[in-house]
Amino acid sequence: MATLSFFQAVILGLVQGLAEFLPISSSGHLALLQHFFGINGDSVLIFAVMLHLGTLVSVFIVYWKDIAKLIYELCRCIADICRGRRLGFMIIVATIPTALMGLLLNDTFGAMYTSIITIGISLVITGTILFIAERVGSNKKTVTEMSFLHALFIGVMQGIAITPGISRSGSTLFGGLVSGLNREFAVKFAFLISIPSILGSVILELPEALKAGIPDGTGGPMIAGIIVAAVSGLIAIKTMIRVVSNKKLSYFSYYTWILGAAVIIYAIVS
Repeated sequence: MATLSFFQAVILGLVQGLAEFLPISSSGHLALLQHFFGINGDSVLIFAVMLHLGTLVSVFIVYWKDIAKLIYELCRCIADICRGRRLGFMIIVATIPTALMGLLLNDTFGAMYTSIITIGISLVITGTILFIAERVGSNKKTVTEMSFLHALFIGVMQGIAITPGISRSGSTLFGGLVSGLNREFAVKFAFLISIPSILGSVILELPEALKAGIPDGTGGPMIAGIIVAAVSGLIAIKTMIRVVSNKKLSYFSYYTWILGAAVIIYAIVS
């Protein structure tokens, strides 16, 4: 296998940043790119982990005020219960099923990354999820009307999105809209619960990534890719907020349907 080049690293970083927050599945796109680039995923595992941290920077930049409030809430949890500040608790509740699914089914999900046809089918499913989410009626619930069952359902949808080809942002947004959350809060909640999800993924993968180490000659490309991932992630979050508010998720449905169908055909004929 050839050494990871600057071009490959930048493309992977760009796709990771955009696809992490746009509802098109970053894991599916990265798996496809690694396949066509001829990159062994194990050889760039540390790069994949750092790309996740790069996209996490984007969330902190956009939602730093909300994150600061969450930190304050965690320090004042007893008072928060009395005052009805429930956002931090809802994020914790939503994270529980995601974490359990990630830990218990890690090997199952991992095996899917090498199955091109599975990724194609998952992309088609993502398009269908988005299509349904787009047609959910006008919703008005905010965090005060949100129940623990809503949070658990959204967390399960996020857990399902560990499957390569299933969009995390798309599935969690679907869960929020189906639960009756208003669009602005649904997209905010989807991005905020990505923080513990991404951090958990990093913690889970980091020991193996450190053991694998950094291949010779890839330090520079990796840094470039991480920077690109952070910048493109910021752009993707801003774009996604506008897309959801303007009810244009169907554009991504068409994209993932077409890409998924093309990947399935490629897997069959190759």
